[in-house]
Formats: sequence, C-alpha cells, structure tokens
Amino acid sequence: MRSLSSRSNIQWHDGIRFRGHKSILSLHPTTLEITKEEELTTRGTCIIGVGSDKGCADLSDSLKRDISKDGSRLIINLAVGKNEFNISARGSMLLSLSHPQDIVIRKSDFHCSRTVALESSAAAIDIPRRIVEELKNPKTIGTLRFGVLL
Repeated sequence: MRSLSSRSNIQWHDGIRFRGHKSILSLHPTTLEITKEEELTTRGTCIIGVGSDKGCADLSDSLKRDISKDGSRLIINLAVGKNEFNISARGSMLLSLSHPQDIVIRKSDFHCSRTVALESSAAAIDIPRRIVEELKNPKTIGTLRFGVLL
C-alpha cells in the first residue's frame, strides 16, 4: 500500500461527527465502532463514539461506490481535538453499507450491514490512549473521515 505521506493520492470523502461518552473503554481487539445511539454501557468495548450524525446508510453515494469496489484501499482518519490517528483498511463488493445507526471497522473479513471496512490496521484497542482519554469526556467532538487511495 502507498505511504500516507503522499496525501495527494487520497480522495477524501465523508466526515462523520460524533461525541465522547464517560463509558468509552476502547479495548476491543478486532473492531472499532461509532454509533448514533446516545447511551453506552461498558460492555460496548469497541465503541469509541456516540451520537454520530451518520450510520452506514447515511454515507455519501460516492463513498459507498468507492468502498464497494473489490480491492479498494481506504484511509480512515480519526481526529479528536489536536490528535489524529490513521487506519488503513479495504473495501469490498460484499459490503451492503445499509445499517441506519452504526459504522463498524473490522480487522477481520466479517461483514454485515454495519461493516464499512475490512482488514483494518487497527481496532479500538489500538487507538492511542491520549485520544481515548479525550473521548471519555461527553463534551468531546470527534470526526471520522474516509479517504480512498487512488
């Protein structure tokens, strides 16, 4: 995969805004999720944000088209305050991108209506702890942006 340093080779798409929550743990080893749901229990160890303004079904048509191509390479940028974290992943024609509430990024090949990316380089547990600490504050706003490597 190409280096992230050559950002001119990335077509950036949707930005999804979400909020932090006091129960965010970010400990799941294989998935990462943001949700439109407002509440969270400590059992949701993959959830890094609540109250998002989009679920899979709300993503732009152009992003859905790019994600749904076999072999598409994605860059997912998590921005929280002054901190950013990039994740690489792949899309697939098997992704329905139809869930109205959730967006899930997976290290595995498992797919369902909530899945937006497969074979990711990171899951919730891999998010830098300084970002996780910020996300434990319900007033924190985060953004998840999707880019496709050209």
